[in-house]
Parts: sequence; C-alpha cells; structure tokens
Amino acid sequence: MPRRRPGASGLGGWEMYACAGGPHLSAAFDAILGECGGRGLVFVTEPPPTVPDPGGAAMSRGGSETNTYGRAVVSAASGSYTGRCSSTSGLGGRVEDPPRYTLGLLQTPCSAADSTGDLSSGGARPGGSSGAGLAASSSRVKLPVPGRGESYLGDKSSCAENGSMLNFTSSSAQGLNSTYIGKLPLSTSRSVCRSRTPHMGYSVTSSSAVSAHTAASVIVAVVEGRGLARGEVGMASIDLKNPEVILSQFADNTTYAKVITKLKILTPLEIIMPNTVCDAGNTKLLGLITEHFKNVTFTTVQRKYFNETKGLEYIEQLCASEFSTIFMEVQSKYYCLAAAAALLKYVEFIQNSVYAPKSLKVRFQGSEKTAMIDSSSAQNLELVTNNRDSRNGHTLFGVLNYTKTPGGSRRLRSNILEPLVDAETINTRLDCVQELLQDEELFFGLQAVISKFLDTEQLLSVLVQIPKQDTVKTAESKITNLIYLKHTLELVEPLKAALRSCNTPLLKAYYNSLEDRRFGIILEKITTVINDDTRYTKGCLSMRTQKCYAVKPNINEFLDIARRTYTEIVDDIAGMITQLAEKYNLPMKTSFSSARGFFIQMNADCSTLPSGQLPSEFTKITKMKNTYSFTSADLIKMNERCQESLREIYHMTYLIVCKLLNEIYEHIHCLYKLSDIVSMLDMLLSFAHVCTISDYVRPEFTDTLAIKQGWHPILEKIAMEKPVSNNTYLTEGSNFLIITGPNMSGKSTYLKQIALCQIMAQIGSYVPAEYCSFRITEQIFTRIGMDDDIETNASTFMKEMKEITYIIQNANDKSLIIIDELGRGTSAEEGIGICYAACEYLLNLKAFTLFATHFLELCHIDALYPNVENYHFEVQHVRSTAIKKEKIAYTYTLSKGYTEEKNYGLKAAEVSSLPPSIILDAKEITNHIAKQILHQQKSTPEMMKHRAVYHLAMRLVQTARNSRLDSDSLRIYLKGLKKKYKASCPASEQNDEQQ
Repeated sequence: MPRRRPGASGLGGWEMYACAGGPHLSAAFDAILGECGGRGLVFVTEPPPTVPDPGGAAMSRGGSETNTYGRAVVSAASGSYTGRCSSTSGLGGRVEDPPRYTLGLLQTPCSAADSTGDLSSGGARPGGSSGAGLAASSSRVKLPVPGRGESYLGDKSSCAENGSMLNFTSSSAQGLNSTYIGKLPLSTSRSVCRSRTPHMGYSVTSSSAVSAHTAASVIVAVVEGRGLARGEVGMASIDLKNPEVILSQFADNTTYAKVITKLKILTPLEIIMPNTVCDAGNTKLLGLITEHFKNVTFTTVQRKYFNETKGLEYIEQLCASEFSTIFMEVQSKYYCLAAAAALLKYVEFIQNSVYAPKSLKVRFQGSEKTAMIDSSSAQNLELVTNNRDSRNGHTLFGVLNYTKTPGGSRRLRSNILEPLVDAETINTRLDCVQELLQDEELFFGLQAVISKFLDTEQLLSVLVQIPKQDTVKTAESKITNLIYLKHTLELVEPLKAALRSCNTPLLKAYYNSLEDRRFGIILEKITTVINDDTRYTKGCLSMRTQKCYAVKPNINEFLDIARRTYTEIVDDIAGMITQLAEKYNLPMKTSFSSARGFFIQMNADCSTLPSGQLPSEFTKITKMKNTYSFTSADLIKMNERCQESLREIYHMTYLIVCKLLNEIYEHIHCLYKLSDIVSMLDMLLSFAHVCTISDYVRPEFTDTLAIKQGWHPILEKIAMEKPVSNNTYLTEGSNFLIITGPNMSGKSTYLKQIALCQIMAQIGSYVPAEYCSFRITEQIFTRIGMDDDIETNASTFMKEMKEITYIIQNANDKSLIIIDELGRGTSAEEGIGICYAACEYLLNLKAFTLFATHFLELCHIDALYPNVENYHFEVQHVRSTAIKKEKIAYTYTLSKGYTEEKNYGLKAAEVSSLPPSIILDAKEITNHIAKQILHQQKSTPEMMKHRAVYHLAMRLVQTARNSRLDSDSLRIYLKGLKKKYKASCPASEQNDEQQ
C-alpha cells in the first residue's frame, strides 16, 4: 500500500493518498472505500529510518520515541461540514537514488532526466495556474515534483536527493484538480510558492476560488484547547513576504471576538486548524471562522503536528534573536507553540524551501498590549477601507499615510487596527513626532534617506529561504536580492548621519542600534565579492547588466569568459540593428523588454515607409501611434544565444552568491533591527507630515476624554477645508452622553470623529483639535448603520440585536462605546424599551459611552442617573420669502441639553418631494399620537440635589488625581466648584443652608 520515496528529507519525504467519493475513483479506490464504509481516508507514509527528522525530535507529545513519523489515518469531515475536508492525490512512483557529484563550490545531487517545468518562484505551475492542465488525454500524466526544475545545485539545505517523478492516473489527476481548484489561483499569487501536491495528511477546503485579498500573503495556524482548557486559543502567523513569526495565546469567551478580530487584522491567505475540528463536527470556532472568512482557504492538518515540544525546537533552531528572551515569554504558552509547530512545517511544505538556521524573527504578541477594535467597528469607522469604494483613499489610513516604504505603510495599517494601550510607549512616539516638527533639518534629512529604502522585510524573507531546487529564476532572484541587500546596507551610514543630532530617547536608541558592527561585517563580506559600483537601478536592462557584472572579475575564470561572450553578443545585436537601419535607410534603434528581449523600435509615419509597409524581413510587428516595434529571424536567434549565455552567467554567479550568503546568515539578525527602525521612522515621519498640512495638536493622557474644538479628520480631507469643530467632555462621573438632533445634523459624523481621534492618539499621532486629553481605552465598540445582511439572513433589527449583544458581552470599564441609532428596526414602543434597558446595563460600567438616538424619551433617563448628560445638535429655522416656507439650516454645533425640535423627520420628508397631502396627513396623525403617549418626566428637588452632590464629588476626585495647579490657582478653582454646586442645588436647599 504506502510507498516510500528514498532519500528525501523534510516534507518531500511523504506522499499522501486520499480517497473521497466521486465518479472519478478507480476500482482500487472503490475497494478501499468499501472497506472503510465510504469515508475518505488519508494515508501518510513515513520516511526511511536513515533520513533525519528536520526538527531533530519526534512530533509526538514530549518528543520521545523515534525521529520518524508513523502512519496516521485521518477521517474526512462529517456530514455536518458537507464533507469538504478531504483531498485527493495520485500514486507516487519510485526512483533510485541519483549519484552525487561535485559542481563548482558545493556538492550537489544530480538532477533527474530532462526538466519538465519551471517550479521557481513565480514560475508556472504544473498544468497551468488554474489547474486545468492536470487532466490530460493520456491515461497517465507526469507532473514535476521537488527536485525536477532546471536544477543547478539540488537541495543545499540537507543535500537530500529529490529526483523523483510522480505518475498520476487520469482519474486521480482529475480528483486532485477538483480538490485544488480553489487553491491554485491563491497559491500562484504567492511569490514564494512552488508546485503543491498533497503531502503528510493535509486536508483542504476552500470556500471560494479566489481570495478577496489579492495581495494577501499571511498564513495563520489556530488551535484551541480541549476539555477544561476550552476557550484558551493559540495562534501563530507568518507573512510569506516577511520572515517573522508572530505567536499569541489568549483566553477568549464563547463569542471568540478576539480570535476573529485578530484574524481580520492579519487578512490571511490561508487558515490552518487541526483536523479534529472536522472530526468533531462543526464546532463553534470553526463555524465562526468559516462564516467570517468566506474568501480564505481553510486547511486542516493532522492534530499530531500541533505539538508544543516540536514548536519550541523549531523556534530554537530558527530564532534570529536571543532564544532565551523568547523562551521566557512562550515556555508555558503550549497552544501558541503547538500552532507554531504546525505552521512552520506547513510553510516548509508549500514553499518547497527551508529557512536558514537562526534566520527567522520570532515574536510573542499577547492580546493585552493593544486595544481591540472588532472588524465591524473597523468597517463602520472606515479605518483602512472606504465603505463606498474600496479603492478610495478617504479612510483614516488614507489621511495618515504619507509613508515612503512598504514596511512603513504596513506598520501604519497594523497600528491603526491595533492601537497601543501603554501611555509611556505612546508618549515616546509623540516625543519623536514633536522633535521632527521642531527640527526641519532632521525631518527632511530622515525623509530623504528613508525614501531610498526598498521593502526590507520582503528582501529578508527571500534571503533567509534556502530553496530545495535551483532554477534559473531562483538564481536570478538570489543575485537580485543580494544587490538589494548591498543597496540597503549602504544606506545605514546616511541614516546614522541623519539621526546623529537627535534628542528624544527613541531616536537615540535607533541611532545606537545602527552602530551595530554587524552591518559593517556584512557589507565588507559583500564588497569582497560584489563590485563596488553594482547598485540597484530602475529599468530591466540596467538591472540585468548589474546582475551580469555583479561579481568582481578574476574570482571565477569561467564566469569572466561567459561575461565576455555575453558582451560580444550584445554588441553584435547593436551592430546588426545599425546595419539594418543603414540598409533600409530607416531610423531604427535597439530596445529591450524583459518579455521580448532585444527588439527593434522605430518612430516613423506610414507615408515614409516604402509602399507604406515594413520590409518582409521583419516579423512580430506592433504599432502604437507612430511607434513601430518588430524583430527579425536573425535577431530572435541572437536573443536565444544571449539567453543561453545569460543562464551560464547566472548559474556561476549563483554559486558564488550562495557561498557568500552562507557566511552572512550568522550576522543577519541586525537586518531585522534595521527593518524595524526604517518602518517605525517612516510611520513617525508620516505623522509629522500630516501635522504640517493641518492644525493638529499633541494629545495628553489622563482619566478624562476632553476635546476642545475637535473635528473629523477624514471629512477635512474630503471637504478640503476645516469642518465645523465641537467640544467633547467625558469623565468617570459623566461617562454617558445621549445625543439628539434632526436628521443630517451631524450626529453620526460626530460619533465617528470621537472614535477616530481616540485611535489617532493611541497610535502616537497628533489629533485634529485645539486641545485634547484622552483616557486609554482597551476596546472600541461601534453600532452604526441600518443595513440588513443578506449573507447571514439577518434583518436590520436582528443585525442591531447581534451587534448590541456583542457589545454587552465584551465591554468593560476601559471601553469606548459608540452607538448610533438602536431599536429603529422595530416598533417605537419596543425600540424605546430595548434602548432604555441597554442604556441601564451600560450605565453600570465605567465605560465612556456616546448614544445617538431619535427617541426623545431616552433623554429623561438623566433624572435617574447622575452620570448621564444630554447634548444635541442645534439647527436654525430660516424662512424663505420666495417660496414662503420655513427651512432648516444646519449649524453642526453641539450644545448641552436635548433637542427641542419636534417632528424633524417630517421636516426632512418635506424636502424629499413627498406629496404635500401625505405630509399634512402625517402631521395630524403624529400630533394625535404625541398627545396620547408622550409624558414628560420632571426631576424632583431631591433628585437635583443628589445629582449636584454626585458631580461635585467626581470633580473633586478628578482634581485630586490630575491637578497640576499651584495652591492659589487651586483655591480659586475650588471656590468655582462651590459656586457651581450651589447653583445646581434647588432653591429650597440653598435657603435651608443659609438659615
């Protein structure tokens, strides 16, 4: 039954055969299905005992037993999960170990017969990217597998022979095709993925054929504790464009709000979970993940690969930083370590490459260091995506994004979605922004240097990977990235020079980090091999020239000969085109593109050509306006010779580059520091840049939310002028604001403005206001919008109830809650009742809550609860002499008290061209109902006294906590509080005190 592929290491040593019911099953598969009762089975074979375990220990719990992986049987998903958790593969053939030989600088395995396809980064996948080519008319289809590319060096990491070929029957190929049809388009978007055939018990289900995030490159592993540990969740994620593993473990409640929020922030390409979530049926966590991530590939992996001991071993092998530091953080975090084990094993499998030892950055990120903004709130507030047009830049991210590097842009996005909660760290950032604003030389000097950096994180990701097969594209990519690395390291000194005169602690710390001698060591090693004038340039031909002549002469004699040959061919091409121009008396010139190679280009009008056409010698003619592009048979042959010469150059250069990179790996951790420094400086420069084009102010952090003349940052960008500004004041004693006002008076905009300013302050940005003070919030909740949800079959009212339930279940005393219209999806009586009950529940918390409503009955809740304040947006009535009608003029100004406007919905309806007869009838009915059900509640003198005492006590507590006044000023302030208290008390109480 199971077959072994000899001499393979890593994930390439397993072959998986999966059977699932379907019309394409062979007779053998039918027999197997009959034995197992129709359930899909996955057989995982073990590698030979002589092959070492890549992790160094068994995957079984505790790490004992042997270093081989035993056979495992995994059942497919139960009927409750529509049976989508099985995958299909063909049968693998067996080949003998290829002989080894010495080539160049490294000992390499001999490649198998002829190359059948390019499996390099970004290359074509077997059968095409859509997977349609897997099924062929022949009864057997041969597919290339690891070790079958245009192999130069084979597997440098473990020197394992991977010269095998898988033979698929047509039926099994079709089964594989049908299973992976949702994955192939996703996988081809990853620049580092190779051909993927099912191995080691991976079972895949995809809920959509195309990812919603075309640029997504994050893979996340999620595992939940079982039994008494249910609710404890471990996560591990890695961005395939960024060599950093982020671990987190946290306790979550039954809503799994933290899990969903973190996954939404990561925008994953693929989510990995243990196969037991399918075996156990549709668990709640699985159901929520599949509901919220319909366009993300979902993969199940055998539970045994979620092993904390193995995860710790992987981290120790790959951790680029001090292992002891990360060990102290994760030693008891069993679930995140288990997730890391499965994630790293799976990534090694799909990339067909391994990470160099001590090359990955590993970071533990708990959920307590950042504020939680759920995905619905992020969407309502338009933090990173505009609700009307996803390509529109009218978002908070668009307002703040003046970054110059991809890393800075990514850091800004992640900070907006996960603001900081540590006031000290926030103030450290604010100090930097303040210094950048005060020191123009520092600002412009840093901006000039930062703008020259490339995507350092992505560069690192490619550098630390060791591919298991070597192709032309792999060779070219490594050479290119080494040139990029040289370019990056040459910017360290200019960056140090720009930071030399800085004063703030964070910038000084960055300057000290840049003095790391490892930067000089790496650059010195590079310059001993790479030409000093080799640099990153724009233009494909210029960059090709840089790659060809990157290595210094006299290092490899054969390389020098190949380069001379290449130069002669290029000169011959230029000379041939010159001769053709003279022969036909036409203004021809040599052009180049990466797709066509060298070709001829000419600017000429049709009338100047003989007979209005180009000579018959030229082929592949394209015309755009007056520009002709074409080639000839001789030029095509010359291009082929040029490509052959180029492949030889890349091959020999690659050998030298690989040896150089092996010497660099031990010093590579300093590049992680550099990447972090560049992205953070880029974000801080962006914050400072925003302040130069708008009047933002530095926020303070106290126990009060106080904003003087604040405005909406996104609205300012849209309107291209400063919006109407308003004041905001919330304290522990006045933490619940009820906001009323007519339609379109500015309630929703104001509520969003408060949340956006809070987020801006907590990421270290200045805030659009004249003065602002914030209380650090741990959670931001919003309930905004009146739309139904057709995907979940939820009506407007049901969606409202789900959102308010989520807020009530998860809010705490340090939350900021924004509720805009609640209970409008049902009758007025029921809506008022629900709003009143929800308000009373939230009033028991010390959370800051802003509640906008049209139910004026809610305004009287302040008579019972002294921590409730009423505010409203003022409007003015303007009488038009032309049409003799009264119109509403919106001031967008917030004032204390509740609105005295009546029937403003009817006034808004009048503007909407509703027939006058309907308006009149509506007014009569409204007045009749109002007389029956509206009963004003008046405050008694006793209530007013309690309210005045409560506010006085809270002001005194607040003064004791935060006051920085001198004794004389404090005395004056306290006298003012006394006068305000007396003014708030009923007249009878004041007379009693005087007597």
